[in-house]
This record gives sequence, structure tokens and C-alpha cells, in this order.
Amino acid sequence: MAERVHPLTTLAAASPACPAAALSAVPPTTRLLVRSEAVLATIGLSPPAVCRAHTNGDRSLLWLGPDEFLLLTPNDEPRGSGVVDVSHRDTALTVSGPRAAWVINAFCALDLHDTTFPVGMCTRTAFGKAGILLWRTAPDTFRIDVARSFAPYVWACLEEARHEFLP
Repeated sequence: MAERVHPLTTLAAASPACPAAALSAVPPTTRLLVRSEAVLATIGLSPPAVCRAHTNGDRSLLWLGPDEFLLLTPNDEPRGSGVVDVSHRDTALTVSGPRAAWVINAFCALDLHDTTFPVGMCTRTAFGKAGILLWRTAPDTFRIDVARSFAPYVWACLEEARHEFLP
């Protein structure tokens, strides 16, 4: 596979440090879209609960819909019918820190309180004018997967929202 260049590399390098809400680009990874529970079983995986993700080692499986799952892995995985490599379609970034949820909520109407959107929860949603996959990976950390073409827009929105927390 050709080496992928992260579309946010330049923006991340120019981004000011902000402990209240840090932004970072997630290194490229293999993204496999799996289209049924039966296909999951053939590659040795069990489905996560609805709107949840589970991680085993360096692989994460996210629930996207009743019969659709996203496998994130740094390795090549078995592929076949019902498994589509979408690695070049999307990219990811993280928002972390005590004001991470607040910064995301500036452009996303979901209730991100930890009792409503706990660690491990994931969902597709709107962020401004972009569709994203939002996943809470830790109490103060969120991962956002977004189409590569919308990534600079999402980054710029997050930068704007966190300006009031800059030192």
C-alpha cells in the first residue's frame, strides 16, 4: 500500500498548544468496512453493542449501523466478500482535555455529558456542515473520523471553538 500523507499535517504543526482542548492528528490506519455480523464471525470478531466500540490490542471495532461495522487496525486483515477497505476515504483527529466536549459542542448538538455519551460510545453525526464519526475513547478524549476533504474544515471549526481557552 502506498504511504498515506495525513491531510492535517500542516494544520497540526501550526496549531497552538491548548491544555484545555488539545487537537492532534491520528496517524493513518487501515479502515475496513464490514457489512454483516456473519462476515465479522468469519474473521473472528463479535459485534460490539449498539453505538459502542470495543478495542482488543491495537484493533478497534465500531458499530455504525444494524449491519455495518468499522474495523480500525494497523495490520492487514483478512478480506473477502463483505469487507471493503476504506482507508483512503477518511482521516482522524482527536480532541482531548477538560474542555474537549465543550469544543466539540460548539459545532455538534449531541449531549456529550459522560453519563449520556460514555467512554466507548460512538455514533455518526453532523459537525457543522460535515458528517463525522464521533467516538469517546477516554473521559476527556474524543476521536473524530471524517472524510479527508472535510478534515481541514472540521479542524478549523475546532480551532475556532477552542480560541477562548488559549493561554
